[in-house]
Amino acid sequence: MTIQSSDNYPFPDRRRNRENSRPYSGVERRQFSNSYNGLSEGARELGQAIDQYKLNNRRRYITYEEMYSIISQLGYQKNSEVGSNHES
Repeated sequence: MTIQSSDNYPFPDRRRNRENSRPYSGVERRQFSNSYNGLSEGARELGQAIDQYKLNNRRRYITYEEMYSIISQLGYQKNSEVGSNHES
């Protein structure tokens, strides 16, 4: 089934005829990569915490507020010196 857009260009309706589309690969699409290889210890900890949050809350994607909450729960805080001009 094809739906005509307002610009008269055909727009394929991919919600229909799923059986004719490529088969489900079984791999879940993720917001972040599936691997923690090559990450620093802190980045790995954050990635695992985000993945756990998404599993616990049945969320595929998270908002900035949710990410901020996860980062805060890990104990990270904004350093008051960040952004000030320090010269060595």
